[in-house]
Amino acid sequence: MKIVDNKALLLTLRNPAKVTSVIPKSRELPNNQVLVNWGLEETQVLRNMKINAPSPIESNYKWTGKYTPFDHQKVTASFLTLNRKSFCFNEQGTGKTASAIWASDYLLKQGAINRVLVVCPLSIMDSAWRNDLFSFAMHRKVDVAYGSKAKRTKIIGGDAEYVIINYDGVEIVEDAVANGGFDLIIVDEATHYKNPQTKRWKTLAKLVGPSTWLWMMTGTPAAQSPTDAYGIAKLVNPNGVPRFFGSFRDQVMCKVTNFKWVPKEDATNTVHRVLQPAIRFTKEECLDLPPMVYVKREVPLTRQQLKYYKELKDKMVMQAAGEQITAANAAVSMNKLLQISAGAVYTDNGDSLEFDISPRYKVLREVIDESSKKVLVFVPFKHTIDMLTSKLRADGIATEVIRGDVSAPRRTDIFKRFQEQDDPKVLVIQPQSAAHGVTLTAANTVVWWAPTSSLETYAQANARVHRSGQDHKCTVVQLQGSHAEKRVYSLLDNRINIHTKMIDLYKEILD
Repeated sequence: MKIVDNKALLLTLRNPAKVTSVIPKSRELPNNQVLVNWGLEETQVLRNMKINAPSPIESNYKWTGKYTPFDHQKVTASFLTLNRKSFCFNEQGTGKTASAIWASDYLLKQGAINRVLVVCPLSIMDSAWRNDLFSFAMHRKVDVAYGSKAKRTKIIGGDAEYVIINYDGVEIVEDAVANGGFDLIIVDEATHYKNPQTKRWKTLAKLVGPSTWLWMMTGTPAAQSPTDAYGIAKLVNPNGVPRFFGSFRDQVMCKVTNFKWVPKEDATNTVHRVLQPAIRFTKEECLDLPPMVYVKREVPLTRQQLKYYKELKDKMVMQAAGEQITAANAAVSMNKLLQISAGAVYTDNGDSLEFDISPRYKVLREVIDESSKKVLVFVPFKHTIDMLTSKLRADGIATEVIRGDVSAPRRTDIFKRFQEQDDPKVLVIQPQSAAHGVTLTAANTVVWWAPTSSLETYAQANARVHRSGQDHKCTVVQLQGSHAEKRVYSLLDNRINIHTKMIDLYKEILD
C-alpha cells in the first residue's frame, strides 16, 4: 500500500477488480495494482473488505492549533474518524480531548458531519473543553449551553459548530438538542452513563440514531465492577450485549450470597469484547508525553460561600481605604478568602464557619474515579481536612490523613501502607507536612483542593509522585472556584513567588 499525492492509495491485490467494482473512479493498473481515491467513504469500504487502509486524516489534514500532536494523538484521531460509534479509553492526561477535537474538525471539513455536541461534567465545560477547542480548533465557533432553560435553548438554536453541555443539562433541553442538528455527540467521562435505568441514559439513547456519530471517552470504563460496562456498551455496541442487564450480569458475575456478587474469571475478556470498537493508550505507552500534565477543574462556589466571600472582600476594600496595607495583613485577608473558597473559615474569635463542600467534593470524586492509581489530595486548611476526610470515609473510600498533628511514627506507617498495600487509596495531606523527603509513587494523580501560597511547597508537594520509582506519567489537578484561587494558581503555574507579589495580588483581588 502506497500513498500517492495525499489523495489516492496504490494497492497491490490478488483481485483488483473486486475493488474497482465497488469504488467509483478507481483504476486497475498493471501488476495487480489498483489506484483508489483516498477519502473517508473509500477508506471505510476498503476496511469493510478487510483491507487495512489508514484514515486520510493522517496525510491530508493540517493539524490545527497551538501545539503539535503526539503520535498517539494522531493514531487516536485516525481511529475516531473511521468509527462512527466507538470508545476512546485513553488514560487521563494523554490528551484524548485534543484527539477528539482534531478528528471532529476533520469530519466537519470533509462534510461528513455538520455539528458537534460535547456532553461532559459541569466542572470541565470551560476549563477543559472550551479552552481546548480554542487551543486546537480556534477557527471553529464554540458555545457553552449553561444557565436557564431559555438560555440553553437559545444557544443550542444558534450557529455554534460546537456546543458544550453538562450531563443533566441535556435532559433540561432534550427537545432542543434533538432538533439541533447534532450529528456527532462526544461524551466525556462516559461512565456517567453506566446505568441504563437512569433518565440521563434514556435521554441520550433517544438522541443517538443509526446515523449519529457517538464517541464515548473515559480512562476507566469499568473501574468499580465489570457490570459498569453494560450501559455504555448498550449505547455504542447494542448488538454486543444482551437486551437485559440481568443477563449481562450473569455473564460477568457469580452470585456468592443474596447480597454479594464477584467477577467471573473471564469477566475482563467479556468486558473487552463488548466495549468495541475501542482504542486505548496508557500513560506509560505515551513516551512522548510531558512528565507532568496540569489540569484545571472549575468548581462553582455555593450561594453561602459567595455571600461571605463578598462580605469579606467589601471589608478588605474598606480597610485598604483607611490604612496602609502591609504584606502581612494582606496575606491574612487573602488566606481567609481562600478558606471560604475551600469550605471552612475561621472567625475572629477562633470559631469555624463551615460551608457546603458538595460541589467541590463531587468534582474530586470524579478525579478519584478517573485515576488509574492512588491519589494525593492537598488541603491547606485543617478544618477543611476534617470535613473532607469524613465525606470520603463515609463513601467507603479508604483514606488517611497527614498533617502537623500526626506523629512521626504514625506518618511512617501511613506512608509505608500507602506505598506497599492496596489501602489507603487516598491520602489527604496538609501540604507543608509532606512537601519534602517523601516518596509517594503509588499515586499518579495529585489534586489541589485549594492552592497553597508557597511556590516551594507547591513544587515539592507535586514532586512526591514524580520521582524515582514512578512508572506512570502524572497528572496535577487544580480545583478552583473563586477569583482569588485562580490568581494564586496562575502565579504558581508561572513559578512566581506569591509572597513577593502579595500586596499586588491583594490590590488586584480588590479591583
